[in-house]
This record gives sequence, structure tokens and C-alpha cells, in this order.
Amino acid sequence: MLKSEALTEDAVRGALRSVSDPEIPVLSIVDLGLVEEVRILGERVEVDLLPTFTGCPALGFIAQAAEERLLRIPGVREAKVSFTFDPAWSTDRISPAGKLALQSFGIAPPGGVPACPYCGSHKTRIDASFGPTRCRSVYYCDACQNPFERMKAL
Repeated sequence: MLKSEALTEDAVRGALRSVSDPEIPVLSIVDLGLVEEVRILGERVEVDLLPTFTGCPALGFIAQAAEERLLRIPGVREAKVSFTFDPAWSTDRISPAGKLALQSFGIAPPGGVPACPYCGSHKTRIDASFGPTRCRSVYYCDACQNPFERMKAL
């Protein structure tokens, strides 16, 4: 963006597309659906993010990475990232590109019968309701015999 261009919400959201979820680095916070509101106040940008769940240990990392990225946008002198729980984040907010990114990372996206991210089979079953994070479960594919994670529908 040239310095003479006006700072827009699209430019801010575009910049935030380069900020990845620390636990799923192929997934941007935009495609994960965390970006709730963008406010442009002259040379100050404020962004409200929706955490996937209360107490997520990655929130500090996400806020810091987002603020650092916002400060690299020409014309931005101040950036503030805050978290809000209203509305509550849900997996419905994950973009189609985000669902593809999850799949490419080996995590089945929420919704419908889970397909194995490795072989595409629907011959899958839940192995553990709780995975490495509160928002994921562990499944097993009877076709290729691989375990995989699935994002819980919230």
C-alpha cells in the first residue's frame, strides 16, 4: 500500500491474513474467524478478536503478532488488539479457505461426517473426545489406520 492511499479495513484484514494461529500455522486468524471488528482512528488501528475459547494459551502470542503486523502497515503509528467474547466465536466463522488449510494440516474441519485428512475416507471413528487442545478431538481412520484430529463444532 502506498503512503498516499487511505487506510482501509480491507487493508487491515489483508495484513492480518499473514498472522497465523500459533497452534495451526497454516491457518490465518482471519480465516479462523477471530477478527470481529476493525476500527481505524486516523493513524491508530484497533482490532477486536474473538478467542476460540476462554483461557486459550495462545491469546498473548496472537495479540502480539497481530499488533506487530499492524504496525508494519504504512500510515499506522499505533495498534491495539483486544479480545471480546461477544459474540462468542463458533466454528461457523471458519472460512472455506480456513477449512482447506485445516485439512492440509491434518485436521478434519468441523461439520458433517468427518473425512480422514490423509486418505479422504469417511470410515472414521472418535478415539478421544479431548485432543491436544480443548477445541479438537482425536479420531481414527479405519481405512488408512491413521489417527487424526478434528476441530470440534462449537
